[in-house]
Amino acid sequence: MDSLETELERARALDESELADAIETIGFECTRCGACCKAEAACGEGGESDDEASDVADGPSGKTETAETDADPHTATVFPDEIRQLQAAGEYDFRDVARPMPYGLADGPDGPEGETFEWALQTDDCGDCTFYAEDDDGTGACTVHGDRPLICQTYPFSVALGGTSQPMGEAVDEEGMVRAHECEGLGRDISRADAEELAAALKERAVRELTEAIGVRDNYRPVDQSAGQVVVHDSEGAKRPDGSLYE
Repeated sequence: MDSLETELERARALDESELADAIETIGFECTRCGACCKAEAACGEGGESDDEASDVADGPSGKTETAETDADPHTATVFPDEIRQLQAAGEYDFRDVARPMPYGLADGPDGPEGETFEWALQTDDCGDCTFYAEDDDGTGACTVHGDRPLICQTYPFSVALGGTSQPMGEAVDEEGMVRAHECEGLGRDISRADAEELAAALKERAVRELTEAIGVRDNYRPVDQSAGQVVVHDSEGAKRPDGSLYE
């Protein structure tokens, strides 16, 4: 893989018109199914009774989480400034918005511990995004739609650049630099205006992901960890699960 700086220059040089062409070719319309906002298994599934599924324990974010959904909770990367934007939009505490990305953490005697290098949107007791809601008929909605992170604005697409993320697994379709990931809305007609809006957000996300990765690398400092301690290294430094910086 080329250096992060090289990939960043490639991201900045992406042609939004070409990205929009690719998105139009693949096709997409959000059906509001909520699959990209929810845990892989619904509450009560996976062989547990409803009573067992309702038993909760403190998770790495400080919120209560079900033992069942610890396996496959919803994970959507959120940047530090996006966390602050969501906090301001709803006067939320940091932990209401974000939690340490679980990848890289281990189960210690007193709970999760270790280092991770991203923040994920907070989840509820079922492992769904805390900002996800459903109508009575099951139609999904984002309660912070106007302030949703770039990862949410651009799903199910990503760009084929090193150092950028592939949400929810490998690509199921691709066109030029654009990769499409599992989603029932793929293959549907999309207007040129919507394709261009998505393309602009997709390019911005690629630039932001690589800028964040470079910041994480450049600002990484080891932290002496005690048992049960979680450290999140982001582009602003080493942080506690509540978002405060380690001294």
